[in-house]
Amino acid sequence: MIINVKVKLGSPEQKVSKISENKFLIRLKSKPENNKANIDMIKLLSKYFKIPYIKIKIKSGFTSSNKTVEIRWG
Repeated sequence: MIINVKVKLGSPEQKVSKISENKFLIRLKSKPENNKANIDMIKLLSKYFKIPYIKIKIKSGFTSSNKTVEIRWG
């Protein structure tokens, strides 16, 4: 499954909000330093979808707030 993610940094809480079937808004406390925000986003999506974090891969948008993420279920 491919989803589109909008990431907002510096939020007081970490939260995943579903906007539509394949579009999500993710709020993170972390800053975009040393890939920390991307790692936190993957961990948060892992908890949200209840799957291991290794099943989640950023396809595009590594340095952007708009990302395309692949979720593998199998």
